[in-house]
Amino acid sequence: MSASDTSGNKNPADYADGPEVGRLNAWSGLGALPGDGPVTSLTPLTGGAQNLLFTLHRADGTELVLRRPGRHLRTGALDAFRREGRVLTALADTDVPHPRLYASVLDEDVLGAPFSVLEKIDGFTPRGTLPGRYAEDPGWRRAVAFALVDAAASLAAVDPAAHGLADFGRPEGWLPRQTSKYLNMLHGYRADPAYREHESPLVDTVADWLRAHTPEQGATGVVHGDLQFANVMFAHDTPRLAAVVDWEMASLGDPLLDLAWILTAWREEADPPGSAPQFQPWEGMPGRAELVAHYGRATGRDVSAFRWYQVLACFRLAALLEGTYARALAGKTDLAMGEGLHAYAGWLWAKARQEIG
Repeated sequence: MSASDTSGNKNPADYADGPEVGRLNAWSGLGALPGDGPVTSLTPLTGGAQNLLFTLHRADGTELVLRRPGRHLRTGALDAFRREGRVLTALADTDVPHPRLYASVLDEDVLGAPFSVLEKIDGFTPRGTLPGRYAEDPGWRRAVAFALVDAAASLAAVDPAAHGLADFGRPEGWLPRQTSKYLNMLHGYRADPAYREHESPLVDTVADWLRAHTPEQGATGVVHGDLQFANVMFAHDTPRLAAVVDWEMASLGDPLLDLAWILTAWREEADPPGSAPQFQPWEGMPGRAELVAHYGRATGRDVSAFRWYQVLACFRLAALLEGTYARALAGKTDLAMGEGLHAYAGWLWAKARQEIG
């Protein structure tokens, strides 16, 4: 389940032809993109949660990806595109699998909103029933599980200062600040009596545990912020992670949170009931402990305090999902979607409680 949500104000078909194509062809930056000739069409893609995605077709057959917000710009949309553009530029000469960034346009005069143009990745996002060999061969599923953790390890190895990202965030006091930030967010939802009726009784219990057990400041690195199956693409013909996408939540922080975020989407027999794996079949997937140990070997990082990061990841994701539920109760987004995210937040609270022990 993604930390981001669908705003309900967008229809990709509204942007797929006509004025959007004409504006792109009048844009002075078009000539710097791969390919030749005008833009001939924009084909909507699935997979964007807060933004619209299109295949941008040029006359010579070149295909790129255009990413832009929906019709009504959400708060912070410009900052999100600025953040993503900066981090993708910085990662260009690293081993982190990511789509190449060809243009990041913050000026709204071109399309009426910020947008980016990216490499089109030949791959798929692993959700629902897996295709082909991934469904048939447990070895393929194990391979991409470790590849996802390896991607997190590769990102953790990036030196922010050496790649122009020294001022990309505020790493000082980052660990204790996380609990306070998301607890304040959760407490803010209480202003709505309808939300208070359904709030988890574990909110303050988990926050108190996190505060009491905060580890010493760990390593500082680039954190993706939403690293999970919904934001990666696997190759079709080999068990390989082709790219990590959707970098708009990236910042500086403790990279162990990325690993913990990945593992909120993991499922094991001893987990609380009520939440299925994000794809099927799940059989043969490595367990959390195996992946944590693999990350420790890959990074040389001490992972003995990992349980705290796992609880923080559950706490943080639940807070973000509950925000959508609160907006749904206020009539600002789809109620059925909000209730579904609220149910998943309930599982996260249960998992956090289980980890606390």
